[in-house]
Amino acid sequence: MNVSLEKTVENLRKNHMLVHYVATRQEVPALVRSLMPSASSVAVGGSVTLDETGVLDLLRDGTYRFLDRYAPGLTRDEVEGIFRASFDADWYITSTNAITEQGELYNVDGNANRIAALAYGPRQVIVVAGVNKLVPDLAAAVHRVKTVAAPLNAKRLNKSTPCALCGQCVHPEGSLTEGCDSPDRICASALITSRQIRSDRIHVILVGEPCGY
Repeated sequence: MNVSLEKTVENLRKNHMLVHYVATRQEVPALVRSLMPSASSVAVGGSVTLDETGVLDLLRDGTYRFLDRYAPGLTRDEVEGIFRASFDADWYITSTNAITEQGELYNVDGNANRIAALAYGPRQVIVVAGVNKLVPDLAAAVHRVKTVAAPLNAKRLNKSTPCALCGQCVHPEGSLTEGCDSPDRICASALITSRQIRSDRIHVILVGEPCGY
């Protein structure tokens, strides 16, 4: 794992992403605070990792102008409005489904609001990921989504998909397209984030323990 982690960090930097490492999830909020000026506007992608690492609590303490997609009582139209407003945020914080040793981020979405904001819009992006997200290559990243991330997220979101019921995709070894045709399917769009034009936009915080799905 140490060799894999070192290789991943080196290649993320070669791909013009800024990399930060912390040993434990408890260190994440202080690092995030050090990166983002107070009063910045901040939006987030759907993420168990951000909850587990305390990032959501940080964003709700009044220091930032948080576009809180999880605020109680929001209608679906209001949530969609936050998704669109996120593209003009100073900062966008999310996790990732997988990080390859070649320094690529791999993400799969249903609505695609998260991968859209990761690709373009918010001025700066922070990606928080535990070491459980590290994989050798893109094929392994697809496999991880089909057998780990998608089944757990589908179950969390109360989706009626084969993966939520069985624990893995009906085509775990195939391409992303080779999956279910359920109307609740959450694997609609995929994004590979590789070498960036801007070398100062995406920060990747690697946590030396498992976090999220």
